[in-house]
Amino acid sequence: MQKNDQRWYRQPVAWLGVAILAGSLAACIHLIVFALAHEDPPLPSVDQGASFRIPATRQPAPAPASQPAATP
Repeated sequence: MQKNDQRWYRQPVAWLGVAILAGSLAACIHLIVFALAHEDPPLPSVDQGASFRIPATRQPAPAPASQPAATP
């Protein structure tokens, strides 16, 4: 059996780790709740149909140029 001063709950470093973990989880939950409550408006300078000037939809292919008939 272990002595009372060697148990894990008697170690201050263990409690520091638990406190840091709990604080990190609480901060993550707080940021998620805050982000859900405050929605960002869309940027006015960004075109909704393109991203980085790349169109979101495919453009129709140009009609092929008419080829003259080959004569033998």
